[in-house]
Amino acid sequence: MFSGGGYDEVERWLWNFLTSHAKRVNPRIEVTLDAARTREGTSYGARLRLGARVSSLVELGFSEVAASRGSLAWCAALAERTKRLARELVAQGTADARAR
Repeated sequence: MFSGGGYDEVERWLWNFLTSHAKRVNPRIEVTLDAARTREGTSYGARLRLGARVSSLVELGFSEVAASRGSLAWCAALAERTKRLARELVAQGTADARAR
């Protein structure tokens, strides 16, 4: 149903998808997508941000996202990956607070 699409359309879908799953862990988490001209048509780089903390870069190929976004199994795996990164960000803040 959602497979395919142009680069900008897939980018919007990806940002919404990642944001919705990250915010399930903590509503203050923000998603940033690097879709600069050097990536256009080929890939996306995604990071989660919570205050000053930033996750590692998640590289996603455009063709993979476009072809797989209609797959429940692929979406479930990406959702779990996103929530795991979000939980790691939250845990970093907890560890920082305990260290004080």
